[in-house]
Formats: sequence, structure tokens, C-alpha cells
Amino acid sequence: MTAAPRGGAREGQTLDGTSLVVRYLNFVKLPHTLFALPFALVGATLASYSAPVTWGALGWIVLAFTAARFAAMGFNRIVDRDLDARNPRTAMRELPSGSLTLAQAVAAVAAASAVFMVAAFRLNPLCGWLSPVALGWVLAYSYTKRFTRWSHLVLGVSLSIAPVGGYLAIAGRWGEPWWMLLVLAAAVATWVAGFDILYALQDRTFDLAQGLHSIPVAFGAERAVRISQGLHLTTVACLAAVGLVTGAGFIYAIGVAVAAGLLWYEHSLVTPHDLRKLDAAFFTMNGVISIAFFVFVLAERMMRGAGAGLP
Repeated sequence: MTAAPRGGAREGQTLDGTSLVVRYLNFVKLPHTLFALPFALVGATLASYSAPVTWGALGWIVLAFTAARFAAMGFNRIVDRDLDARNPRTAMRELPSGSLTLAQAVAAVAAASAVFMVAAFRLNPLCGWLSPVALGWVLAYSYTKRFTRWSHLVLGVSLSIAPVGGYLAIAGRWGEPWWMLLVLAAAVATWVAGFDILYALQDRTFDLAQGLHSIPVAFGAERAVRISQGLHLTTVACLAAVGLVTGAGFIYAIGVAVAAGLLWYEHSLVTPHDLRKLDAAFFTMNGVISIAFFVFVLAERMMRGAGAGLP
């Protein structure tokens, strides 16, 4: 298997610069926000068939999601700071390297958590009262690899809150039929868990040495890849099911087909014994998948036109 980078090497998606702002952005890998933010907008778009959407609401949705992800990633970095210092791949992250202090990290996570809850209450009372529950779940994920191999699914469920939250932010109530939002959440959960398993391949040796748990550690690299493939097949099936139950048309169907094709291509980039293209598979392809699918969902909505409408 291709070796992890030596100590001192920069991770992918690291912004250039040494200012405090850039250090904070790198601290939480802000570009990774593109993974699930489009799915929050997918949820909002689906809700627009029964409730009006305003630019203000969209702004609060984006702010709430970004703040929640900042808090979750920052908390993860705080919890893992000693592990990151021992891992050659992550030793140059902001806390192990000293480019941010622990106090600065804690203050940023606290501020982001507060912003998330304020934004949620600005959307509607339901989102506001659910915000501590959502925040508690996404923060708790950081501890799971210490005791369960299924931490990838916990992460997936954390990000699956995005489309459900986007829907609730606009509709102010649960969707119909009652299981539609659960299937949409399952699509995001299996998608995220699938690509997180691939990402964990590069740390399998380190995780074994440190007594950490993951699918690659528990099942080996080859079986882990097959599990990832199975999860992504489930993703496609769930997206298709959401389209069927919402009466989506051919544009949505094309979006599902495009997502399926992109997931297939993502898996073609990574093998159990060759991780050289892992960065492209992890960041580039997953960013493209989420944005592309949202574009097709939005195009379907714009074509159908009638109803509450978009701003």
C-alpha cells in the first residue's frame, strides 16, 4: 500500500498563507464544507414544493450548516490533537504544529456552536430546539473511533442532518410521507460513510498501532473497499427512492444517474493497494457529486415551476 506522507508534508486542500484567518480555515478544512452543504440545499429545494423559500432563509441555512461543521471539525481536531501529533500524515495540523493554541481552538469551537444555535432559532422554533441535539451528535462523533469500527456511519449520520435540517428550515415540519426524509438522510449517511472508509485506508497501519477502530482495521483493506462500494450502491438506491416518492421527473433521474456514474469513477481511482489518487477521490469527486446532484434537483424544481416557488 502506498505510504502516508512523511512528517512535515502538507495535507491536501490546505490553503496557502499564515494569517490567523487562514490558519482557522485550514484548522477545519473549510473547503470540505462543499461535501454536504449542497445536500442541505437539496432538502430546502424539496421543501419548496410545499412552503415558500426566501433568500433570508437560505442565508441562515448556509450559516447554520457552516457553523455546525466548523464546530464539529474543530472539536474533532481538539479531541484528536495527541493522535494527530503522533501520525506522520497529520503532524503538521494546526494544533500539533503549534500554529494555533488550544485556547484559540476552544474559543473558535464555542463561537461556532453559538452561531449555529442562533441561526437555527432564526429559521424557526423547531430547528432551534433541535439544534442542541444535532450539535451534541456531531460533536460526539469525535470519540467513536476509540471504541467502534462503525465510526464512519456515525459520521455519515452526522452529515445526514444537513438535508433534513434544510427541509425543516423551510417547511417547519416533518415531510410526507414520514419516511421520505429518513431515506434522504440514509442516502447522505451511506455516501459519507462510504467515502470516509476509503479515506481511512491510508491510516490503517497507524490506527492498528494506536488501538483505534475503523472498517479497514476490522476487515482489511480489500473488504473495506467492498463495504464502501456496497454503501454507495445504497446511496444511489436511496436517492432514486426519494425521487419516486416525491414524483420527480426525468431531470432528477438524470441527476441520480450522474451521481451513480461519479461514484463509480471515484471507486475506479482507489484500490486497496494504491492510494495515490485518494485525494482526488476523496475531495474532488465528492465535492463534484454533491454539487452536481443539487444542480439537477434545482433544475427539476425550476422546470416544474408551480407551487410555493424559489426566491
